[in-house]
Amino acid sequence: MKAFSAFILFTCCLINVHSQSVPVKQDSALIKNDTIKQEQFLKQLGNGYFPTKFVNIDLRYLVKYNQYEGLRTGLGGITTSSFSDKYRINGYTVYGFKDHRFKYSIGGGFRVNKKTQTWINLSYTDDLQETGSSVFLTDKRFFSFFEPRLLNIDLFHKHITKAISLEHQVSPYLLSETQFSTSKIDPTYDYSFVADEKTFETFDISSIKLSLQWNPFNNFKIENDNVIETEIGYPEFTLQLTKSFKDLLDGDFNFFKFDFRTHYEYKFKTGSIFDAVLTSGIATGQTPLTHLYHAYPNNINKETILQRFSVAGINSFETMFFNEFFSDQFTTLQLKHSLQPFKISERFKPQLVLISRFAIGSMQNMDRHQQMSFETLDKGYSEAGFEINKLLFGFGLSFAYRYGAYHLPEIGDNIAFKFTFNVSL
Repeated sequence: MKAFSAFILFTCCLINVHSQSVPVKQDSALIKNDTIKQEQFLKQLGNGYFPTKFVNIDLRYLVKYNQYEGLRTGLGGITTSSFSDKYRINGYTVYGFKDHRFKYSIGGGFRVNKKTQTWINLSYTDDLQETGSSVFLTDKRFFSFFEPRLLNIDLFHKHITKAISLEHQVSPYLLSETQFSTSKIDPTYDYSFVADEKTFETFDISSIKLSLQWNPFNNFKIENDNVIETEIGYPEFTLQLTKSFKDLLDGDFNFFKFDFRTHYEYKFKTGSIFDAVLTSGIATGQTPLTHLYHAYPNNINKETILQRFSVAGINSFETMFFNEFFSDQFTTLQLKHSLQPFKISERFKPQLVLISRFAIGSMQNMDRHQQMSFETLDKGYSEAGFEINKLLFGFGLSFAYRYGAYHLPEIGDNIAFKFTFNVSL
């Protein structure tokens, strides 16, 4: 955290010095150019990069923390267009102080077509991944100085993954990425998977993924033959298909996955915002727990409310305990209504957010998953609550209550009281 604080202070000072370096009597064109540079710098920083001429430093790897690795710190980066506009190199190295292990990734790509932003990428990764998580290849880079759920996650599996992928912009509204990969999977917890009358404690996955991101209501402009997004429109749609192959490059299982997500946001003239996220996934065939679904839980497995006091996530179930539910078919619906901020003063503008979440799911062949105890979501899981954000330096408070079919006997076990953190550049 000291390194993080120093970095923020350095960044603020750098921006401040830069903004004061332009004389008042300068030409308006120079002032405009200076403003553009500041905006570009802040945009890069908001995207998770500290820009330099030849390499953009990746801020995701500086400081993180989770229950398995403890403090995780390292350095990463990607080459810029000044290095080459046809080739790129990216990678990172991190170290976990609790598991005493280095993790790393090295990759690169070359551009096949500039107009359609078609790239072929290669990568080699030796790292951890949260069990039950599902990541869309075409997700835009999401960066946050503070990743709330990560603090509480303890269920990871090691993976060594070799991948080749093809990025292609079908149209300004439709992005695609296709990836073929082979992975050696080693759970860090006691788990075995039964398939074809064999028991696997470690296993190999050979799979191909096709991911599509369709944003039909976005606005764009063409600048120097590049498509630049000028306004985000809603709803947005993301689809991903995954097929694994048994006996292909030592793959152990055949399974198929279908993942879908849609995001809708509506801004009222009053300043309030309604936000809805619908996520669904289906896995069929011989799918190990590592590649199944959780429902974004974010509640620590401790006895009292105060012991569970932590940080609320962005789109997570705050009252659902980690590793409590897994599914091979699931759907979640998360609704938020952010009221117009209360303007108490120019600097103090807290905001009330009303929240409702619902999840439903099921699991076939639960007996395949050995040494793990969990429930399914077939009865439907519900929680509701609120957040009061930006009370002090971006921090706020959240409250959520678990009700319905999975309501627990002890009232305190159904309550999640946490703080929030919201900051934007």
